[in-house]
Amino acid sequence: MSKPKLIVILGPTACGKSSLGVALARRFGGEIVSADSRQVYRGLDLGTGKITPEEMEGVPHHLLDVAEPGEQYSVARFQAEAYEAIDGILGRGKLPFLVGGTGLYLRAVGEGYVFHGAGPDPALRAELEELPTQALRDRLTAAGVELDEDCFANRPRLVRLIEKLENGEDPHAEEAKNPRYEVLNLGVAYPRETVLERIDARLQARIDAGMVEEVARLRERVDDGFLEGLGLEYRYTTWFLQGKFTYDQYFDELSRSIKRFAKRQVSWFKKDKDVHWLNMAENPVAEGIQLISAFLET
Repeated sequence: MSKPKLIVILGPTACGKSSLGVALARRFGGEIVSADSRQVYRGLDLGTGKITPEEMEGVPHHLLDVAEPGEQYSVARFQAEAYEAIDGILGRGKLPFLVGGTGLYLRAVGEGYVFHGAGPDPALRAELEELPTQALRDRLTAAGVELDEDCFANRPRLVRLIEKLENGEDPHAEEAKNPRYEVLNLGVAYPRETVLERIDARLQARIDAGMVEEVARLRERVDDGFLEGLGLEYRYTTWFLQGKFTYDQYFDELSRSIKRFAKRQVSWFKKDKDVHWLNMAENPVAEGIQLISAFLET
């Protein structure tokens, strides 16, 4: 029996996933499920680049603003709620789109990870995303986990080993999977220099729109540890508000951190062999329509 079909739009930060998702969902009468580990939180808007109601252009979006700041939100919970949202979309006769840049969330749904325990908290996920590969190795070896040649340089595999270790699972146990959907993966990316320029322009726009003020308001509701654990915009803005940086230092350090993160995202997603990478400099909407149309006909 054939599985229901799911469109996944993935890629590094600042590459236009949200707008492409809206354009394609409008074309096919679909609905979008967000796969972003920070956009699940209410009030984390500018710092996460959360899509606005106007930008949605009437396309229903799911799994935005489903948790309170400070609340633990695990990958296992995301998977369960994403399954519910996707099945609801399918039940309405619509095409589901899973759109985001949190690789573990995308794989948990697309590949159907079988979880045996509670997932890690947001602070752990953010920490793993920002750590260099050698630090991931050190974390595992310090816990007595032996690394073979296959995973030594495989960053996604190292991250998953830590996730399993934190869940109380055997890190080297075979990953259990039970995929529920037939998936078409569409990747978005720009040349490296273009991404760097887009990151700086977007960061400045977010600051101008009130990102620092957003974090200041959040500090009145949750402790700094939670915000620092979210990484990137929330970590560095919290440090700026604590007086650790001048404004120029704040912008430069945060910009560098986001760029390093984008580079790691590219490495993560390039491990997937079944991603159709769209040419964002040409006409990615037309290319995406062609690929989705062919996928739906099979």
